[in-house]
Amino acid sequence: MALQGALMWICSLAVLFSCAAPDETLQCGYNSLTSNLKGAVECEDSLLLSWSSEERAGLLLNLRNLTNKLNSLQLSECQNAEPKKCPQAEVLTDGGLLCVTVSNKRYCKPMCNHGYDFSFLRRSRLYEECSEQTGFKWQSQFIGGNKLAVCHKAHIQVSGGASAYFSKDQDCLTTKSNSSLIESAIMGGFMSELRSAGVQGEAENSCLLCG
Repeated sequence: MALQGALMWICSLAVLFSCAAPDETLQCGYNSLTSNLKGAVECEDSLLLSWSSEERAGLLLNLRNLTNKLNSLQLSECQNAEPKKCPQAEVLTDGGLLCVTVSNKRYCKPMCNHGYDFSFLRRSRLYEECSEQTGFKWQSQFIGGNKLAVCHKAHIQVSGGASAYFSKDQDCLTTKSNSSLIESAIMGGFMSELRSAGVQGEAENSCLLCG
């Protein structure tokens, strides 16, 4: 099914689930789709059970396809960042990657969601660098490739610095959906860490990618 068709179908189901007024006009823009999907989440289970097993599976399939497309788009947001000779670092599953370019050097900070911890000790290693000085390769505890860190499920988070974890109620996607959280709590803190390490210059090509 084409993306437009999938969106229309999802919108239609979301409106039906969300108990919207019968005379409301369906608009599949971002705001209306988000509002309708939120309404569907809040509906009683009995309304969802009124659909057949096949219909519920079809909705899950289309939501999965849409999720895959949106995720692919968000993972490509940093592709044209300077310096272009630096490969894009792998985004952490169960976490995120905060990146910025300063003075033609690319810095990326791995972050884990709440309930996950790094596989290697990173308390004094808050970020990695890729630049001409590094041969346009990522400095990493992993040998070869573009993997900077891995987040494993953990009851306590002790391997990284305090700022390397998203809070319990603000995982990577929740943070990314709130511009004020990115600018103040996340990017602002990252830039302060870079300044403290002697990195000077204007921040460019900043982005937060979620796994």
